[in-house]
Amino acid sequence: MWGDSVKLISEYNRVYANDENGCLVAEVTFPPVGDGIVEIDHTFVDDSLRGAGAAAELLEAAYVRIKGDGKKARVTCSYALKWFERHEDKRDILADR
Repeated sequence: MWGDSVKLISEYNRVYANDENGCLVAEVTFPPVGDGIVEIDHTFVDDSLRGAGAAAELLEAAYVRIKGDGKKARVTCSYALKWFERHEDKRDILADR
């Protein structure tokens, strides 16, 4: 279900997805908090997408966006903290290393 009906949209400070009705169903936010630093502060996945890998795809897309923008990230979102624990190869964007 996740990949078939939902497309990720990447913006300056978030990656998100809407369903076919335009309702938000998944989102990770990373607003700027300092010179070249963003804070990954929130991950949301609608109950209808739980267990489909949506949160992991959001974090992967956020990683690509943040790195591509030449930024570093602080992480305060509990899901994102766990994701970075599991993805050592993605820690190069972390500001607090």
